[in-house]
Amino acid sequence: MMKQLTNQQKLFVSEYIKYLDPQNALNKAGYKQKDTDKALSRLLSNPDIIKAIKNELKHQIDVLNVSKGYVIQKLLQIAEFSLEEEEIQDKDGNYTGKKKLRDASAGLKALESLCKYLGFTVSKNENTDYKESKIITISNLDDKKI
Repeated sequence: MMKQLTNQQKLFVSEYIKYLDPQNALNKAGYKQKDTDKALSRLLSNPDIIKAIKNELKHQIDVLNVSKGYVIQKLLQIAEFSLEEEEIQDKDGNYTGKKKLRDASAGLKALESLCKYLGFTVSKNENTDYKESKIITISNLDDKKI
């Protein structure tokens, strides 16, 4: 059975839900402890506070009435749109014949969110032949510089 939270704990939960920033929530709830790490650890390891946070998040999702399918669809749309190639124009608006990704950063962020949402993870035991790579965006470079 869940214990009744104090007003300060309720305020902490409310502020935590708003911003998902535990330090900010601690300050806004009026905790004046010298060692905020200990206070946060104590609060976020309290089963009653964890349950209150989960209940509030579930309530917010229910109120919004957003289906998982909708979220997945929107993340896919963002990724597809952002990762489409578009032609590069020079300063006069003439097409250069070169292409770039529309917004690689937004596309990769959407894909990352989608993977997290769907629970895609690579375990340490899972054998993959993939090598880590870096993405470099090159735009408006003069052919002479390449």
